[in-house]
Amino acid sequence: MIKEQHRAEKKAKRRNEIVRTALKLFAEKGFYATTIPEMARDLKMSVGNLYNYFSSKELLAQEIIREISAYLGGRIREINEAELPVREKIRRIVTIYFETARDEPEMIDFFLRVYLSNREVFHEGCEGMICVNEFVTEIMIFFDDGVASGELKNQDFFSAFGLFMGYLGGMVFLNGEHILPKTLEEYVDDISENIYNALKAS
Repeated sequence: MIKEQHRAEKKAKRRNEIVRTALKLFAEKGFYATTIPEMARDLKMSVGNLYNYFSSKELLAQEIIREISAYLGGRIREINEAELPVREKIRRIVTIYFETARDEPEMIDFFLRVYLSNREVFHEGCEGMICVNEFVTEIMIFFDDGVASGELKNQDFFSAFGLFMGYLGGMVFLNGEHILPKTLEEYVDDISENIYNALKAS
């Protein structure tokens, strides 16, 4: 029993190492320029053994986006469950996104450069927003709660979602291109206020 538990823990640890290595390579080089042999070499494991964990590069990419969605969704869930005005919730969501871009840049790079740019990779088993469901659900709850409280105007979800994510993705892109004269953190208040003003009930 103890031996089986140890084996399962070791396998889970190795699986996580594969995901983290693939995330880094995909974010840096893109989906198509990254190869399974390259991942195996970085992980110091055989290609055959790597395939025992993930049978294709596509399935590995899908697992990565699910994990990113779960991470961001979990952070936003904490905000949704807090008794805070909408304006402060927006500020905290913006802060989380910018902090993730700073501390875990591969996550945001993967989302922007692989998931959004290579949708053909995410067709089977990852159609629509299935693989980012946890993140999207929490953003949807945020909007629904804001409308219910009368703080946000009632509008089409995707219009509001696109506006919110457009601001965040745009700023992270500009930061990644070293165009911004200040750090992302220094834009939190302005971006949060712009999003709030665009979404608030009149």
